[in-house]
Parts: sequence; structure tokens; C-alpha cells
Amino acid sequence: MGSKEVLVLLIILMITKGECKASDGEKTCHPNDLKALIDFKSGIRHDDSFRLEKWIGRDCCKWDGIVCDNVTGRVIKMKLPGAMTIDDAPAQTSMDGVLSPSLSLLTSLEVLELSGLSHLKGQIPPLIGNLAKLRTLALSYNSLSGPIPESIGKLSKLEEVHLNSNNFSGSLPSSLGNLSSLGTMDLTSNHFSGSIPHSIGNLMNLVNLYLENNVLTGYIPKCIGNLQALQDLKLSNNLLTGGIPFSIGKLSSLRSILLDNNHLTGRIPSSFGQLKSLVTLSLQNNQLEGPVPSNLGQLQSLAELNLGGNRLSGKLPKTIGLLPLFTLSISNNITNLSRLYLSFNPLNLSSIPTWLVDMPSINAIHLAGCGIEGEIPRYLQSAASRWAELDLSANHLTGSIPSWLGSFHLQHLNLSTNSLSSEIPATFISFEDLEELDLHSNKLSGSLNWLFQMRCSFPFGLSYVDLSNNRFRGDIELIGKGSQQRITKLNLSNNLLNGELPKSIGELGWLWSLDLSYNQLNSVLPESLANASLLKRLNLQQNKFTGTIPYEFLKFKHLRELNLSGNLLSGEIPQGKPLTGFPKSSYSGNRGLCGAPLPPCKRTQTSHP
Repeated sequence: MGSKEVLVLLIILMITKGECKASDGEKTCHPNDLKALIDFKSGIRHDDSFRLEKWIGRDCCKWDGIVCDNVTGRVIKMKLPGAMTIDDAPAQTSMDGVLSPSLSLLTSLEVLELSGLSHLKGQIPPLIGNLAKLRTLALSYNSLSGPIPESIGKLSKLEEVHLNSNNFSGSLPSSLGNLSSLGTMDLTSNHFSGSIPHSIGNLMNLVNLYLENNVLTGYIPKCIGNLQALQDLKLSNNLLTGGIPFSIGKLSSLRSILLDNNHLTGRIPSSFGQLKSLVTLSLQNNQLEGPVPSNLGQLQSLAELNLGGNRLSGKLPKTIGLLPLFTLSISNNITNLSRLYLSFNPLNLSSIPTWLVDMPSINAIHLAGCGIEGEIPRYLQSAASRWAELDLSANHLTGSIPSWLGSFHLQHLNLSTNSLSSEIPATFISFEDLEELDLHSNKLSGSLNWLFQMRCSFPFGLSYVDLSNNRFRGDIELIGKGSQQRITKLNLSNNLLNGELPKSIGELGWLWSLDLSYNQLNSVLPESLANASLLKRLNLQQNKFTGTIPYEFLKFKHLRELNLSGNLLSGEIPQGKPLTGFPKSSYSGNRGLCGAPLPPCKRTQTSHP
């Protein structure tokens, strides 16, 4: 064999091992790998991490983000995530361009990590099935679009698929069921449509299935019950219909079930009571009916239970009160639910469950519209130091508001739409942390002086007050004189209030909605009200206000709703926006008013200068 033949043979051997050298002695990559990476770089218009500008020469194994096999020299990892470290500090970078289909030439690739590049567009290479050794496919948080290629089903070694937070669309290919090694499938926050393929029941190694925030339709396949390794099932925020498969209750490793915000019907499967490892169960905002299974009380690991926004009926099982999330564990570790939302489910509670006060870490109780009857029970007093939110609105509560309620450290209190019939306890002035107070639509009476004497220490103070549709009497002389200058919405309508609207109303500089309608207030309109310049809504109809509309009301540059009808106002409406832009109905029933939008004033009528 001559010297030329030997040289050719050596070159062939080196190419086979991926260790070619260029004529200048530089080591070079396998030609397919080199073409794939150069084409990728060519498709990127901007790279603010500046990694690609260092891709020089032909030895791609030395390029940033590229790892090669020590024996074959082939590229096995391509890792260019947006999140990286620059000068020992974390940084978020991006790439703007189109994903090259030539990446399918990287036939030895095991890890493809291009997540978090934000502006990376294009589609998954149609021939991605050529990457037979691929274990990790991470393309999340980009702007990629198009369907998942059917050829993805050829990737039998694939363990993780992260395509979340892109613009992918189309149906989920049935070939996904061929990914026998898959442990995580995250397709969250895309535009995938159609049904969940039944072939997904073949993925016996699947631990995490995330299909949230898409537009998937159809039933949840019963074959999901075959996925014995499954720990997290998240299908929320789709358009799924039908019942919840009973078979899901056989998945003993499940830690979380998120099926909220779909159109699911039927009952909560009693088989869920067998899920001893379950930590989170969220079924809110569906169309589920029937009772809450009593064996949910056997879920000793449950930390979050969300059933709101359904059509559940019957009584809430007492066994729920036996859950460890409601009690202190032996090791003094608290794994408790902090908020309980059961509002507007037709659960017939009849009374507030006594076990609620024994939940050591709960701080928010929302039981609106749950059929609760009778007086507010005294045993709630033992939760005074823990509860920050209490919503018992839209029930059938009667009797008085107890004075001990003032000892709570509440931030939100809603007792509206009941039949409470007392005066407000003097202890209410002790609500130092209160932000929102809603007592509307009861039979409450007495003075409102307590409201303006409350000693709020919360940084922003009381911001929302609705006491409308009650029987409160007396004047509101103290309005704006206390520590309540940060109120943004104040509704005292449909009461029996009288006297004047004091000048101090102008101290409520944060006010954007004021409703004093349907009372018996009988003063002139104070000019100082214009100091509440953020007002968007002002309703003073059906009182006995007299005099003219202050010219200063033209300062209401944000006003969108105005109703001064049914009073005793007179003179010309101040001409200019926003006052002249409201309809006649805003001023009707004031016989002495004139000027646009009403008919012009006569000479004998008072006009503003």
C-alpha cells in the first residue's frame, strides 16, 4: 500500500471517529454536527448572551453550550438556555430568530436545552424522530409555533419533554404514547386543541403530566388510570367535558390533581379517598354535582382542597374536620390549609362547622351562600387571633353582630345579604387592620359615628366600605375627620341618614366611588367635595340637597358616572366637561336646574359666572 492510500485510510478512520482535522491542522466536528450548528447560528438574528459570536472555526466541541462525546467526538448536548450566569451573577438572556430544522442532523444528541430564549420562533423540526438518542427536549418559554411532529414518537429514550409557554397548536399526536421512557410531559400554556389521545395510557413511567392552559376538549381518558407512576396530574384551564374517571383514584402515588376551570360534570369520585399521598386537590369552577365524598377525610397528606364554583349539594362531611391539614401534627409541624373557599356551592351547611375554629393555621374563611342559618355562633371567638378574612355573606344569619367580633384582627369582613338586625358594636372601632368592610343588605341600625372613629393602623387603612340597604340613622358629620382618609369606595345608600354633607368630605382624597343615594341629606353640596378629584362615580340621587351645583365640580376630570337626580338643586349646571357630558337623567327631578344638558336657563334663574 502506497503512502497516499495510507493517508486516505487514516482520514477515513478519523472521520468515522469524528476527529477530522482541517488542512490547517484545526480539529473539526463531524460534518453533520457542524452543518446543524452553523445553520442554527445562521437562523439567529440577535443573541444578547453573545455566546454564538464565539462559535468560530470548526471544532464545535469547544463552543459555548456544546458538549461532545469523548470517544466518538459527536455532539451529545446542546445547552443554550436563556437563564445563565454572567460574571458570577444570574442573568436572563434571549435569542431572536428561527429554529433551524437542520438540528435533526445531530443524530447523537441526548440533551437539547433551548428554553427561556423568549423570541426564538419557528417549529419543531419535522425530522426530530432522527434524534434516536435524545433524552431531554426542553424548548419552553419561547415563541415557537406549529404542531408537535408525529415523528416524535420515535424517540423511545426520551425522558423529559418541556414545551410549555410557547405558541404550539394542533392536536396532540397519538405517537406520544410510544415514548415508553417518558417521565415528564409539560405542554402547559400553548394552544393545543382536540382531545387527549388514549395512547397516553401507555406511558407507564410518566410521573408528571402537565397539560394546563390549552384548549383541549373531550373527555379525560379512563386509561389515565393505567399510569401507576403518576404523581402530578394538571389539566386545569381547558375545555374538558364529561365526568372525572373513577380510575384516577387507583393512582396511589398521586400528589396533586388540578382539574379546575373546565366543564367537567358528574360527581367527585369516591375513589379519591384512596389517594393517601394526595397533597393538592383542585376541582373549582366546573359543573360537578352531588355530595362531597366523606372519605376525603382519610387523605392524611392533603394540604389544599378547592371545590368552589360547582353545583355540589348536601352537607359537608364532618370527616373533613379530621384531616391533618386542619390539626397540629405530633412533631409540631403544621401542614395546614391557610384559606378555605367554599362560597356559592349549594352545600347545606346549616351552621358554621365547629371544627373550623380548631384549624391552627387557617386565616381565611369564605362561606358565602352556603345556607348558614341562625346567629353568629360564639365559638368562633376562639379564632380571634388567627382569622384575617371572614366572609359569611348571602346566608340566612339573624340576630345581632356580636361585640366580641371586634377583638378579631380582620382585614376583610363581609356579612352582607343576611338578616342581621342590631346596631354596630362599639368594639368595631378597634379594627386596626381592616381594609374591607361589607355589611350591605341587612337590617342594621343606629349611628355611623363608629365608622369614622375606627383606629386603623394598616398602612393604607380602610379602603372599601359598603353599608348600603340598612336602617342607619343620624348624621355623617364625622366623615373625613377620622383616620379613614384612604377610603376608595364608600357606599351608604338606601339608609335613613339626614343632616348635611360636611365640608370634611373633601378630606377623602383617595375616593373614587361615593354613593349616598336614597337618604334624607338636606344641605348644600360642599365645594370641598371637588378635592376628591379621583372620583369616577358619584351618586347623590333621591336626597334633599339644595342650592347650586358647585362650579368646582368641573375639576372631576375622571368622573364617568354622575347622578344628582331627585333633589332640590337649582341654578345653572356649570358649563364644561365632565358635567355637560352626562345625560339629562343625571339631573332630572331638580325643578330649579337648567343649562346643558337640560334646557337653557331663563333670565330669572340663577347662573354661574
